[in-house]
Amino acid sequence: MEGLEFLEPFGIIGLFIASFLAATILPFSSEVVFAGVLATGCNPIGCLLAASIGNTLGGLTCYWIGRMGKIEWIEKYLKIKYEKIQKMEAWIHDKGSILAALTFLPGIGDVIAVALGYLRCNVWLIALFMFIGKSIRYFVLMKAQLALFN
Repeated sequence: MEGLEFLEPFGIIGLFIASFLAATILPFSSEVVFAGVLATGCNPIGCLLAASIGNTLGGLTCYWIGRMGKIEWIEKYLKIKYEKIQKMEAWIHDKGSILAALTFLPGIGDVIAVALGYLRCNVWLIALFMFIGKSIRYFVLMKAQLALFN
């Protein structure tokens, strides 16, 4: 299940699903599906919105898992050690909810989302900044692909 390319024929819906799943505990990149759906001629703004909303909702899933506060679940299902969350605590308290904008980063994005939930940061601010960060990433990818292939 390298990049879930099989979702490309489903267009915007497939992109939404792939983007959602990529932001949860499944280890793959939604960018491949995003590029594939764009290449099929789907509306770029529709692709941007579907990917951003799907990826944000997936990130909020990690946030809510963290918010439940069950360290054994976090370690078992998300493979995030409690020590990583503890290390992020001081960083999060210094930076606040704006760190949710960085949840698109590979490797640490899920840890940030879980830690923000575990520390019970404001869900509305988390959702806003998470959506902004993820939208910027997909916007840059969209512009790059459109510039290369148009």
